[in-house]
Amino acid sequence: MRNYKNIRTLQDLQAKKLELKVEYKLKQTLLVADGKTYLHQFTPAALFKKYVTPNNFFKVDDKLNISGTAMSVLLPMFMNKTIFKGAGFLTKAAVGLVSGKVGKSLDAEHLSGIFNSVKGWFSKNKEKKAKKFVDYGIPPDSETY
Repeated sequence: MRNYKNIRTLQDLQAKKLELKVEYKLKQTLLVADGKTYLHQFTPAALFKKYVTPNNFFKVDDKLNISGTAMSVLLPMFMNKTIFKGAGFLTKAAVGLVSGKVGKSLDAEHLSGIFNSVKGWFSKNKEKKAKKFVDYGIPPDSETY
């Protein structure tokens, strides 16, 4: 426990109380900011942005486009399993052909652009109300105040 020998009057006490309150708020703000920064680096979006970049995709030449080849296989499967679930054989075949061609034209730059635009839809910043300071010290109506 700290020893406050320099507090002699009520004004000194109130000044020290105000100083401690400011110090408390500053440390609280810094701790919350550091915690948010630390936790933000482990979110899926931050990990995706860190490891999945256009430079990390292996594109040896135009014939070996791994991201385009993967999308030409995955996009028709995704479309047929979700959007066109109850469609007939001809509709699924047409969707498979069209989405396969679209998937081949997608490369790393297109995929990262699509991801960033979808992420922008969901990451709207909401303003929060500032929390009121709660003081659990000496009540103002107390005789010792």
